[in-house]
Amino acid sequence: MTKVSFQGERGAYSEAAARSFFVDDIETVPLPTFSEVLESTVNDNTDYSVLPVENSLEGSVGESYDLLNTTSLNVMGEIYHRIEHCLIGNGKLEDIDTVYSHPQALGQCRDFIQRHHMKTVPTYDTAGSVRIIKEIGKGSNSCIASKTASEIYQMPVIEENIADTTNNYTRFLVLSKNESQETGKDKTSIIFSIKHEPGSLFRIIENFHIFNVNLTKIESRPTKATNWEYNFYVDFEGHAKNQQIAEMLEKIKADTMFMKILGSYPSAKLD
Repeated sequence: MTKVSFQGERGAYSEAAARSFFVDDIETVPLPTFSEVLESTVNDNTDYSVLPVENSLEGSVGESYDLLNTTSLNVMGEIYHRIEHCLIGNGKLEDIDTVYSHPQALGQCRDFIQRHHMKTVPTYDTAGSVRIIKEIGKGSNSCIASKTASEIYQMPVIEENIADTTNNYTRFLVLSKNESQETGKDKTSIIFSIKHEPGSLFRIIENFHIFNVNLTKIESRPTKATNWEYNFYVDFEGHAKNQQIAEMLEKIKADTMFMKILGSYPSAKLD
């Protein structure tokens, strides 16, 4: 059976995304950190890794982008998974004064938390926060996680759909040692750093116009090696094995300090 690693406890959104992505039945493997998730696939303990990279409300997941820079795995798929947050706990809403969850989930429910004057306690995982408050056993404590997590840990849902907006999606990337074949509706992700010359970034971006390629995302992250130097992460339509895209990538590479193709994969659509 196909094994897929994800970060967090059973009932995490990453696990749900993995099950949505793969049509066939899979064995999911929960691990504590994003780094361990990728290493499990590198070491052939799992066949695929699922990694959250951005949320429609809270933006990019910086740690995930940093790991994409260093991993030897290929991005071979993506999925947009709808996030439906619940307030979970043993107490009544008016008795709750503290809420536990992953920082991304706390940020996505900021209005609800502030409106009810709750103290926040960041945790490493949404589903893990359910286990934490169950072990603490105080009626004034609650957490934010999925309805599935509440069922797994047998904890009541106090209120459903508490995010700042119902239009809440997280984009996950699926990585493996394999590559995806061209389908005609693909997306490619790359990372590069630029030369410190006037117009360097402009010359790179101009290639997308010249080759008539739709650039869908550009993101900068500190290199961590030198202060105020950045790597640029770019997503665009097309497959790296396509002749036109391959020619454009060669032009881009000529104006970079380094460039890495993270992967080409079928482009996902929102549910």
